[in-house]
Amino acid sequence: MAFVKCGWLHRQSTILRRWKKNWFDLWSDGRLIFYDDQQRRDMEDEIHMRVDCINIRNADACRDLTPPEGKGREALLQIVCRDGRVISLCADSADDALAWTVAFQDARINTVVAPPQFGFTQDVIASAPPTYAELNPTPQVYYPDQYGGYVPYPPPPYAPNPVYSAGVSPAHEVNHVIIEEHRRNDAGGIALGVLTGAATGLAIGSLFSVF
Repeated sequence: MAFVKCGWLHRQSTILRRWKKNWFDLWSDGRLIFYDDQQRRDMEDEIHMRVDCINIRNADACRDLTPPEGKGREALLQIVCRDGRVISLCADSADDALAWTVAFQDARINTVVAPPQFGFTQDVIASAPPTYAELNPTPQVYYPDQYGGYVPYPPPPYAPNPVYSAGVSPAHEVNHVIIEEHRRNDAGGIALGVLTGAATGLAIGSLFSVF
């Protein structure tokens, strides 16, 4: 966490209404801390500009407020808190008062963007991977028909698509063609088998007639 602005300011006490010089530290997270001296040994008070502060007054808006001796009204500014407190301050000059007013307004309105943590990775939202059917279509299977050609088998019934884990890519698309060919009966082979059987039968009959 870093300082936004540091320096001396006169602050009016709440009870005796006396002016006292304090050292102020305005942090980037909106905290305003003031000390008794620049060494920051004794902390006087602390407020959170973004939480506690509801308004910043300067110059003529600081009514019924008398600046310390030797200072002009243009150097006055007030921090109005949510709980009713009013912190009356006086800078060394009008320019210094304006610089503090701008710093207080920024701390009251602006938000702090925290630096990224070590090892933090931002969430990445990506679209869902394509379905399995798009990357790996079902291979076509063909079988012979009665006319001597080939026709495809009907597609298989629908099944749910598998789920892929992040970072895993399916294989490249490959089309497979499987041909199932049934053995067709050969008329010449059947006739040859019949003739061979008949000849064998005649030979066996002649053998028995000898005896």
